Amino acid sequence: MDEQAVVKALAALAQPLRLQVFRALVVVGDAGLTPGAIQEGLGVAPATLSFHLKELVNAGLVTQERASRNLIYRAAYGQMNALQGYLTENCCQGADCVVDSPATACNC
Repeated sequence: MDEQAVVKALAALAQPLRLQVFRALVVVGDAGLTPGAIQEGLGVAPATLSFHLKELVNAGLVTQERASRNLIYRAAYGQMNALQGYLTENCCQGADCVVDSPATACNC
């Protein structure tokens, strides 16, 4: 993942509602959610949700698929994993990280 894509993804997730939407899509997995289900779950107006979904799709963090008359949104796990990999690529200077407690990210 290149630096520009990382910045774009992090910028998309730096907004509270977009982060909530993304996390909701991660929780439901491959089944995805329709905009109506997301609206109901998060209590957000349709126009607001549409704007934020567009931003997540544009950042590559969410995919959109038409299923009959519905749109289905899903977390883009490949992009999510690439982002996590980029952020932790040089953790512990390349050595395996050992987590010794929830408060410590790694024990290098």
